[in-house]
Amino acid sequence: MLRSDAVTQGIQRSPNRAMLRAVGFGDGDFGKPIIGIANGYSTITPCNIGLDDLARRAEQAARVAGAMPQMFGTITVSDGISMGTEGMKYSLVSREVIADAIETACNGQSMDGVLAVGGCDKNMPGAMIAMARMNIPAIFVYGGTIKPGKLGGCDLTVVSSFEAVGQFTAGTIDAERLLAVEKNACPGAGSCGGMFTANTMSSAIEAMGLSLPYSSTMAAEDAEKADSAARSAEVLVEAIARNIRPLDLLSRKAFENAIAVIMAVGGSTNAVLHLLAIARTAGVPLCIEDFETIRQKVPVICDLKPSGRYVATDLHRAGGIPQVMKLLLDAGLLHGDCRTIEDKTLAEVLADVPSVPPADQDVIHALSAPLYAKGHLAILKGNLAEEGAVAKISGVKTPVITGPARVFESEETCLAAILDKRIQPGDVVVIRNEGPVGGPGMREMLSPTSAIVGQGLLDKVALITDGRFSGGSYGLVVGHVAPEAAVGGTIGLVHEGDSITVDAHQLLVQLNVEEGELARRRAAWVKPEPRYRTGVLGKYARLVSSSSLGAVTDQE
Repeated sequence: MLRSDAVTQGIQRSPNRAMLRAVGFGDGDFGKPIIGIANGYSTITPCNIGLDDLARRAEQAARVAGAMPQMFGTITVSDGISMGTEGMKYSLVSREVIADAIETACNGQSMDGVLAVGGCDKNMPGAMIAMARMNIPAIFVYGGTIKPGKLGGCDLTVVSSFEAVGQFTAGTIDAERLLAVEKNACPGAGSCGGMFTANTMSSAIEAMGLSLPYSSTMAAEDAEKADSAARSAEVLVEAIARNIRPLDLLSRKAFENAIAVIMAVGGSTNAVLHLLAIARTAGVPLCIEDFETIRQKVPVICDLKPSGRYVATDLHRAGGIPQVMKLLLDAGLLHGDCRTIEDKTLAEVLADVPSVPPADQDVIHALSAPLYAKGHLAILKGNLAEEGAVAKISGVKTPVITGPARVFESEETCLAAILDKRIQPGDVVVIRNEGPVGGPGMREMLSPTSAIVGQGLLDKVALITDGRFSGGSYGLVVGHVAPEAAVGGTIGLVHEGDSITVDAHQLLVQLNVEEGELARRRAAWVKPEPRYRTGVLGKYARLVSSSSLGAVTDQE
């Protein structure tokens, strides 16, 4: 006599249940949804040191809500600690490792949903890429921002420490002041406090509806952050019951909303790279030119560091990302019909948010009185960047310069020249072979840009690279130059002293060399030997795409 399908399936699943019983499942638990909690906890960085507490709160709340949460870990690289070292080459690589790890754990164990808890920069896009790949109900919990350091009545961030190095070498501060900045810049747990990459990406995720309202600007050490983590778990259980999946939310309109918010808050250049990668994974048609289209419509209305005065906790007190979005929505610059993980439209989420920002603050400006009439992330093209480059022009009075190229083959050699005062006003600094393939890993150039600012050269020098910039960088800086030097891009053909024009008004980055001479240089160009052939960096260099496509490693 044949057994029924149900009996057969029960027999087949018995060994699986035996394993689950060993980790705490009882007879009544096998019908409950299994939620993976991807925990980015690490003591290597203040950004992630508080994540385990948030993960535990979410785990407890998920269990009470009727799910069976299963905790697993994923990695992080501290950008602030690795900045300026060979270790920074692993930073962007870690985005792919995080995405792969979450996908592997959740799909390998047939989980019904995932709650990802992350802090440092690559945790967020890594988790979002994994969510888009798997398309199981998902929510992101941001670890929270660090509170500002204090020194002499001034707010400090980690970037203050980098800029202090430049100030010290310029002779504008002494060694005692430099040490005081170092000791006071980072007072506790949380991600870097300005509108740098972590806070930029948390804001973008909130705008796209995959994290809870107000959660992207909460301080890591405040009680509301842990409460938000618990509520996120409850919302995820509800989303599983309603079968709300990431690809239901990650529409073209949702990405446009994220870009609009990033422009409004003065966010990091890295958002371009990460949103392109997430969109590609989600199957959403998004290209680098779309950022320029939205930039032309959306002004910068938040006065936030690095180029402004305030930090993310100030933005939170002023109404956070919902207040920013409400201003954009009222002006027709946001798609209010996009849905969120709470199964609400964005317009419904923002219904009770005031249409005018609080009068007792000047962090968020009215759209009629913006800091900049257009967004700060300009997409430049020209013979130096045929696929495009990203310029962050906030804080620069006149984003136009033509000057002689000062060419460096690495970040280290460039920084040494800046600190030795060999960079002069009017120079155009070129750092190449730092791209996704050439680096490999597309390091961030925070040390050189901060040294330039610290030496008083903010409006006097441009910096161009096929690498990236930290969210803490500002000035006339042009990154993500594509094609990069290592694959034959024109940036690899620049000679010392060549004339280069950077003109953000004309969206131009141009090498002023005759085409015949460029053709001769191109014919003589020899592809550089890979810096790494094995290990994760060697593998990454063989797989990674152009930065203009998001520097992804799982392309077809």
